[in-house]
Amino acid sequence: MVFAAIDIGSNAMRLLFCRVYKVDGKPHFSKEELIRMPIRLGEDVFLYGKISEEKANRLVTALRGFSELITAYGVLASKAVATSAMRDASNGAEIIEKVKKETGLTVEIIDGKLEASLVFSNHIEELINPKHAYLYIDVGGGSTELTLYFNNKVIAAKSFNIGTVRMLLDKIEKDEMENMRIWLKRNTVGIHPLFAIGSGGNINKIYKMSGKKETKHLSYDKLKGIYEMLNSYTYQERIERLELKPDRADVIIPAAKIFLTIMKTADIERIYVPQIGLSDGLVHELYDKYSHKLK
Repeated sequence: MVFAAIDIGSNAMRLLFCRVYKVDGKPHFSKEELIRMPIRLGEDVFLYGKISEEKANRLVTALRGFSELITAYGVLASKAVATSAMRDASNGAEIIEKVKKETGLTVEIIDGKLEASLVFSNHIEELINPKHAYLYIDVGGGSTELTLYFNNKVIAAKSFNIGTVRMLLDKIEKDEMENMRIWLKRNTVGIHPLFAIGSGGNINKIYKMSGKKETKHLSYDKLKGIYEMLNSYTYQERIERLELKPDRADVIIPAAKIFLTIMKTADIERIYVPQIGLSDGLVHELYDKYSHKLK
């Protein structure tokens, strides 16, 4: 059975096709296709408070294509959500109506709390040691979602308006970074050792650049080294020499900075990178609903 998920973020939008099948009675999730479009809605929203007509038209065109692909794929179920940029856009609801009218797709604008829970719903307990404490960090273009997992349960979760596109545009509120540091220190005090789990396209790319294959984690020092290496190149050099996509070559540096800030504040030495995100969480939700219906 195949499910489809659309994640409309502040930097890019993604369409994931994921096949689910049973292995020894347990569901196994296999990504079949991932299509990414760098619309960067946050550029408009964080500067001017609304999505421009030009970007709205690009969004609709891309979603029309996504809708056709979903139909052609013959999926069992699909879901589309929009996050930080659409949440903050004064014309967000208007554009969602336009999308529905012109593509047939229903897009749900989700708040930071729901976004964090969906990101964390990737059956993360299967990937981690229940004896350890973990901080799940999802860094996007407009927001960062933090979920603290301890003693086999979520004990704290928070969304902050700290994102890569916001940082590039210098549109992060002065108090927001300090608020995140205070939240981290208050909620992680006495929890040691604490490990991180990183989510988002930038940490996935950084992990690939590290060249590590056997282990799925990076040390704080390794991440800092990659950050410093990236910073030593110009934007154009990151595209030409490091072969980064233009819409990745700029945001990857603030992303690394956000991860490093969080890890340093919470005294985290190691970050695991399982390469899962919001679209994966949506697929898990779709599968769980389908399984519940069968029961």
